[in-house]
Amino acid sequence: MSEDFEARLFTCLANRRWAHAVAAGQPYRDAHGLFDSAGILMETLTDEEWLEAMKAHPRIGERGGDAPASSEGEQRRAMQGSPETLAALAAENRQYEDRFGHVFLIAASGRSADEILAELRRRIGNDPAAELEEAKRELRKIAQLRLARLVS
Repeated sequence: MSEDFEARLFTCLANRRWAHAVAAGQPYRDAHGLFDSAGILMETLTDEEWLEAMKAHPRIGERGGDAPASSEGEQRRAMQGSPETLAALAAENRQYEDRFGHVFLIAASGRSADEILAELRRRIGNDPAAELEEAKRELRKIAQLRLARLVS
C-alpha cells in the first residue's frame, strides 16, 4: 500500500480510516473499481467522522482547509460574484455555522455565487438532522470530484 496514495486520498475526503481502507484495497482493476470501493467505504463513516471531515473545508469564499488548491479551484466561479453577494455569503455562512455547528458545504464547482447563496438560504431552513444529510451528500460529491481528478 502506498502511503503517498493514502495521503492523496485524504485530500479527497479528510478521513484517515476511509483513506486507509481505500488505499488498502489496491490494486484496483480500473478507475470504476476504485470509485465503487471509495463510495461503499464512504457509507461506513459515522456522523462524527463526516463532521470531522467537514472541518477540513474552508467557508465558501475563504482560503484554507486541508486541500486549499482544490477548494480554491472549486470555488473559482463563485468568487467572481458581486461584492454584495460575496458579503452576504460571508455573513450567512456564519449564521449557518451558528445554527448547525459546521461549515456550509456545497459542491461549488461551476456554480455562481448567486446559486450558492440561494442554496445556503434554502438549506438554513432545514432541521439539523436533514441538513446533516444534505451536507454529507455534498461532501460525497466533492470527494468524488476530487477522486476523479486524482486518477485522471
